Amino acid sequence: MTLSATLRLVLVMILWAGCFPIITLGLDMAPHITFATMRAVLAGLCLILIGTILRRPLPSGKHTWFLISVIGFGATGLGFLGMFHAAEYVSPGIATVIANSQPLLTVILAYFFLNEGLGPFSIAGIVLGFVGIIVIASPGLSGGFTQQYALGIAYIALAALGVAIGNVAIKQLPQHVDGVMAMGFQLLIGSLPLAALSLSTEAPRAMIWTGEFVIVLVTLSTLGTSVAFWLWFSVLREVALSRAVAFTFLVPVFGLIIGRTLFDERPGWIEITGAILILTGILAVQFAGMLRERARAGPG
Repeated sequence: MTLSATLRLVLVMILWAGCFPIITLGLDMAPHITFATMRAVLAGLCLILIGTILRRPLPSGKHTWFLISVIGFGATGLGFLGMFHAAEYVSPGIATVIANSQPLLTVILAYFFLNEGLGPFSIAGIVLGFVGIIVIASPGLSGGFTQQYALGIAYIALAALGVAIGNVAIKQLPQHVDGVMAMGFQLLIGSLPLAALSLSTEAPRAMIWTGEFVIVLVTLSTLGTSVAFWLWFSVLREVALSRAVAFTFLVPVFGLIIGRTLFDERPGWIEITGAILILTGILAVQFAGMLRERARAGPG
């Protein structure tokens, strides 16, 4: 993996980690799914506008549009639904653990659909990263099992599966497909089921339009969505999916850093232990990837 790809992956994880506090700020000012829909639409239009100004080619071919639709319904539709809606039913700790089962699901799908090998170091690294997530989230894992709790778990699990499917579909897009346009259109396609759900279950007019909400929406849509999706796409064109998704375990680690920096939250030994496990897991996955690349290159 090149230094450029590594830096882009780290930047994507920082942007994704920043999404959670930004979403929290906006949830009190807009219905959840309406908020998610607006995020997807604004982010998609932003990318398509940039692509048009730069004269990037439109995606072409039925297979390409099928894959873009799969990404949209998976990563955007199901992913945003779980991220915004599950907050009503489960604690942040539970949400973090279930959402971060996505790398495990992605690696399994990559094994079957992309023929990406799963050596012992890769498996150990992914499992170790997931254990680190559980350790970090363990203080928030208390609470009784209720029907609403089960519904929240289902939302997050569905979102994790959708994102995993979207990641595999991105890897299958033809090399000539432009990332700016592809990610822009998948965001708009993914916004369609969100919009339908919002209109049928919420009251979009209940939104509170303030300067603060506009800043939250624009920041979340541009930096946390448009830029993040484009960078993620660019990395997946170069790096094996199993190696790239291991970095998603860094999201809660950067979340701790953001909390310490902006909200004066002090991580304890539990959070620090979890972060060490996550970093060790990522290193194991990258080491496994290096071994595979050397094996393919042959002696000398």
